[in-house]
Amino acid sequence: MKLKTMLAVATLLLMIGLSSAAAYADTLNFTLTNPVQSVYKGLGGTLTFEATVFNPTSSTVFLNGDDFSLAGFGVDDSGFWNNFPLSLGAGASFTGNLFKVTVPASASLGTYVGSFTLLGGADDLAGNTLATASFAVNVVPEPSSIMLLISGVAGLARFRGKLRGMAR
Repeated sequence: MKLKTMLAVATLLLMIGLSSAAAYADTLNFTLTNPVQSVYKGLGGTLTFEATVFNPTSSTVFLNGDDFSLAGFGVDDSGFWNNFPLSLGAGASFTGNLFKVTVPASASLGTYVGSFTLLGGADDLAGNTLATASFAVNVVPEPSSIMLLISGVAGLARFRGKLRGMAR
């Protein structure tokens, strides 16, 4: 009987512990206005990502920090530090420039996927994950390169046609 009681208490404590750890996971609604952006290969450039954050809870949530991942490119989160409020009251929302991604001109063609996480919680010292949003950077060929390729293929097809005509 003593073992059953200890097991019940341990289970109860575990449930309480797990529920409190998840209390701030995805507390905020966090969306990027344009989560997929493109840049032309060979030109490089800076892409600005804007976000809307909404607090659906009944209490104030503090925005104390951020975390991001995107291999190979520079991410500048000064938009979060300079533009976003320190906290969002119950039912409040905010829209603004969140971060910038710098793509070097030497970047390879392809899609690069990253994520941006807002950290905070019930006070100005909390560092819980409040919300995470994924984003993508597409490095695509320049339109002039595509036109050059198309015109080259068309020229080859025309030249091949002339060769056939001469062979008859």
